[in-house]
Amino acid sequence: MRLLYVLASYLLFAVLFPVLSLHRKTRHGLRQRLGFYAEGELPPRGPGPTLWLHGASAGDLLALSPMFGPLRERFPGCRIVLSTMTNSGYMMGRERLAKHVDAVVYAPYDLWGATRRAVRAIQPDLLVLEYTEIWPNLIHAASGAGVRVALTNGRFSPAHQGKYRLLFSLIGNPLRRMDLFLMRGEDEAERVLGLGAPRERVFMTGNTKFDALAAAAAGQEDEALRSALGLKVGDRVWIAGSTHEGEEEHLLGVYRRLLEEHPELRLVIAPRYIERAARIVALAKEQGLGVGLRSQGNPEGARVVVLDTIGELSRAYRLATLVFVGGSFTKRGGQNILEPAGQGKPVLFGPHMENFRDSVQVLVGRGGIQVNDAEHLYRVLSELLAKPETLTSLGELARATVGQISGASQRNVEHMARVLTP
Repeated sequence: MRLLYVLASYLLFAVLFPVLSLHRKTRHGLRQRLGFYAEGELPPRGPGPTLWLHGASAGDLLALSPMFGPLRERFPGCRIVLSTMTNSGYMMGRERLAKHVDAVVYAPYDLWGATRRAVRAIQPDLLVLEYTEIWPNLIHAASGAGVRVALTNGRFSPAHQGKYRLLFSLIGNPLRRMDLFLMRGEDEAERVLGLGAPRERVFMTGNTKFDALAAAAAGQEDEALRSALGLKVGDRVWIAGSTHEGEEEHLLGVYRRLLEEHPELRLVIAPRYIERAARIVALAKEQGLGVGLRSQGNPEGARVVVLDTIGELSRAYRLATLVFVGGSFTKRGGQNILEPAGQGKPVLFGPHMENFRDSVQVLVGRGGIQVNDAEHLYRVLSELLAKPETLTSLGELARATVGQISGASQRNVEHMARVLTP
């Protein structure tokens, strides 16, 4: 049965190779994708184990990233090799994650030869796959070399259960060669058990994605940033974070209406792309609002201030009375709503949260409020600002909710330590 899969994978590769060679997501890194790594691309072995973590794309690598720190603590001297399949994932890994790992490489194609060469080159003690990255040749090559194989953030679509069973019946079940299944929830655990995973290797540990989204812990209010924004202690502040083109005009309109009832309210707009700051300043002036820039210290103390710097939004959230997260009034599909919630702030967001559905499911009714449009946003904000005690209780609920869903990374690492212990 395995021979059938090996032959089929080479045949499929031959058919798809022209597409893979030209497609923007997969056209680079051919040598590494075939399992060949040049000198210097992989670090030498250290005193600790070699841990190979694989995520298909940029988002998957970010979901793995909260485990880097706990892995370093649990396995001193370990070597972490991060692999991905897409060009965007590779570039993001090199630019944002490289300082936390020892190497970022392209994963091998799931071919018999490429996977065996990659395993020999990397020499992992543990291979960590993510979500549904079940690659039979890679799993076989790793387990055949004595490598432990784990799945994290495990998920299997109920709609595809029948297809998985059929495939596994034809090629042999690769799940039986894996050592650890760290599943996102009870339903996922039941599905992987139904596909033949040994029960004693299946655990529910949660989703490390939530650890990544809620990474910024609540802390003291940042007096230096408060001053740079032109805010005063005691100001009530509405922060609109990660906004996109087409949203600010509506938000500024809502703010003008709120000022009639709450003249003390200040607005901080943090665009997702800071090069749009001038555009937001112009929109505010068109609506008759005074506006300043954080980069200039907002010297006039304008009611509206644009956070036109990189890396300060998380700190700014600590100064908020309440938060709206952008990308949700457009087809962008939303932005991170768990980060401000983890800071203990009530969080509002629009109807388009397609990229963060799981976060919405967690937060709605627990410190998060989804609104339909700008009019709905105005009504909810007006009501909340009139009830300070409700704002406080919603913020506390949001913080507690994020605390309850966090910690999957640490739980995963402890399970990995168990399978790596002789």
